[in-house]
Order: sequence, then C-alpha cells, then structure tokens
Amino acid sequence: MTTTEELYSIFEKHPFIITDTRKLIKGGIFFALKGDNFNGNQFALQALKEGAAYAVIDEEIANNDDRLLMVDDVLKALQKLATFHRIKTKIPVLAITGSNGKTTTKELLASVLSKKFNVNFTQGNLNNHIGVPLTLLSITKEIDFAVVEMGANHQKEIELLSSIALPDFGLITNIGKAHLEGFGGIEGVKKGKGELFENLKSNEKTIFIQKDSAALNELIGDYKNFISYGSNLNYNVSGEVESNNEYLKVRIQKPFEIAIKTQLTGSYNLDNVLAAVAVGNYFSIDKSDIKEAIENYQPSNQRSQVIRKENTVIVLDAYNANPSSMQVALENFKSAFDGYKIIALGEMLELGNESEYEHERIGKLAKDANPNQIILVGSNFTKIASAINALHFKNSEDATNWLKQNAPNKFTILIKGSRGSKMEKLLEAIK
Repeated sequence: MTTTEELYSIFEKHPFIITDTRKLIKGGIFFALKGDNFNGNQFALQALKEGAAYAVIDEEIANNDDRLLMVDDVLKALQKLATFHRIKTKIPVLAITGSNGKTTTKELLASVLSKKFNVNFTQGNLNNHIGVPLTLLSITKEIDFAVVEMGANHQKEIELLSSIALPDFGLITNIGKAHLEGFGGIEGVKKGKGELFENLKSNEKTIFIQKDSAALNELIGDYKNFISYGSNLNYNVSGEVESNNEYLKVRIQKPFEIAIKTQLTGSYNLDNVLAAVAVGNYFSIDKSDIKEAIENYQPSNQRSQVIRKENTVIVLDAYNANPSSMQVALENFKSAFDGYKIIALGEMLELGNESEYEHERIGKLAKDANPNQIILVGSNFTKIASAINALHFKNSEDATNWLKQNAPNKFTILIKGSRGSKMEKLLEAIK
C-alpha cells in the first residue's frame, strides 16, 4: 500500500490532481474516485495512457505498471494528502460555511485579502468532501493565504471538512432554512453548520461572528477568541445600509467611517460586506484598499446579479434557493426596484416535510411583493399558484417559451430558484 508520505513525495514532483479523464492534465496524478454511477478504477489505465504520471487506485487491476499506486480508499487518500499538504504549507486558512451567502462572502473576502496576500480560494462549487481537498491541493508555494468554502446538506459533513482543512479562522454567514430534509430541520442546520465553530474552538482558533445573530451567539457560547461584526457600535466592526436602490450602499461606522458602494443588490448582503471589512481590518489591510476591493467586486454565477439590457432589468439570483434566501430576495425586489415587475420563481428542493408549507409561504410573499406578473415553476408550486393567480409551468423551458411570446416591451424581472429548476433558462427569452 502507498502511504500518505510516499504519495506526497510524488505529488511534490507532479502537483496536479486529476479526478476526471475528460479533464486530464499531462504529468498529473489521477485519483480513481468512485460514485453512484462510475468507478474511476476502470479509467486508471486510460489516464496513464493519455499522459497522467501516476494513478491512485483501490481495486486490483490486471497490470503490473508501477505507476499504479494502490491505497485502501482513494477518497480517503485524497483527503489525507490534502491535509498533509495543508500542514506543510503553513499558511493561514480561513473557512466559510452557512446557509446563504457563502460564495458571495468568500469572493468578497478573497478580493479584500488579495490587496495584501497571494490568495487561493475555492473555485466554483468545489466545497464538498472532494472539492475542499482539491482546493487545498491547488495551493502552490506562491500562495500565502487560503479561503476555503464548505458546503453541506447533512450533519457531520462540516466536521469532516474542518478536520481536512484545519482552519485557523472561520465564519458562519448565517443559519437558515436550507437542506432541511438532510439536516433534519432548522435545529439540525444549526448543529451541522456549528461543527465549524466546534473545530475552531477545540483548536483555540479565531472566529469571525455576526454578533446580531442569536443562533450564532448560541453556537459560540462563552468562547472568547472572536471578532464581532454587525449593527452594534460595541462590536469590533459595525455598519448599516445607507441605501439600496437597486445596488447596495453600506456605511461603515467602526473601526473607521467610510461609505462603500457595492455592485450587489439586496440589504441582505450587508452582513457579507461587514464580514469582508472585519477580516480585512483584522489583517491590517488599509481601509481605502478594503473599500476599493469591495466596490470593484462584480457578482457572477447567477448570484445577486443585476443585468441591464436596453429595455429590461434582470435581477438574477438563480444559482440556488431555499426559503430563507427566497424571502430576502422577494423583500429586496419589492423595495429596491420599480416599473413593470415580473417575479419568476423555481421550486425549492430538499425541504422534506416542510416543502408544502414553505412553497405556500413563499408564494404568498411573492403576491405580497405586488408584481404585475408571477411565474412559478415546478410541481411543488402547483397548489399555491392557483391561489395567488400566478402562471404555473412544469419546467423552466415551458416558462421560457411563454415569456418569449408574452414579455412586455419594458420590464424588471426577478429570476430565482433551486439549481434543479434551471431558472437561468429564462434569460433566453429576454432580449
């Protein structure tokens, strides 16, 4: 069996990890991961043939190629290698989790920290038991700070990811109604996300905490090694919404006074901005650099984006959705935008027993936002659609076809839904 130490000596010479032969990097190491519908061991020889330097496997292959590295479990080998590398690099690692806003906060932090450090941060959605190791293993000698996003839909997942990344710093953006089915309700969400704080506390590391949150205060308990941010001037960092007319403008009040004009929409992004200010200030980044970094950050990947076209304003927040993020998006759309307004919502997934209630509640909130038209997509919205006089479609393709034929000449539209709803398809109908 190949040990972690032996694997690491090879990794130092071939520092590229491959988990998919369709994205092969010549000279890299192929890890033969398994999934519900695939077995990477079956592609190990192909990976070597196409240029991989080595292949890590956990099943016998009828070949005596010494580039085949046998381990007990490929996934665990990848995770152990990542932790070994993380310890070797000795750079600070900041971990982020939470129900909403993880990615936006991660990117704001990376933008601010990049004013002083060479930052490596989670790319795309590489925030799970495979993605976190890959993020850590992408840290090169030139990097001197890492920001690692951690996602989960069950308890014990954040515990595992924390044990892999060994963070020096961490924050939980919030506790909300996300993945209720897997977590077993809102208390399960709190416990699952709180596993990051438990890791940090047990290792006497530093926590950044939104101190206005009762749930987060409960999780931190009497632990003293924290940096607080929120609305209270007694916190280490405090600020407020100055205005939110389509774009959010924030007034920082402490530890310095400064106005920040973001390219984000939604007052709910205040906490994400304050987190970035708190982290930047902790690491002695100048306030003008913090301001510039946040103001220059442009949201992407269908998260809190405002897209302007000749006759249309699109509020695109379609990467994912849960009851908490749906609610704040609807409240923002109601207050921050005007004109002829359309709300297009895709169903929310992984809500378990709460699904019917939450879809009904969100449907009513959509009606309360007083738009000119409501479009609901997915079977979970079937019941409430007729009750609030909304258009209902089986899928986003049908909704797109309707919008192509019936869109007014000038309008503002909110597009939001769970990943499975593929609500971004509606963009095809907007010129």
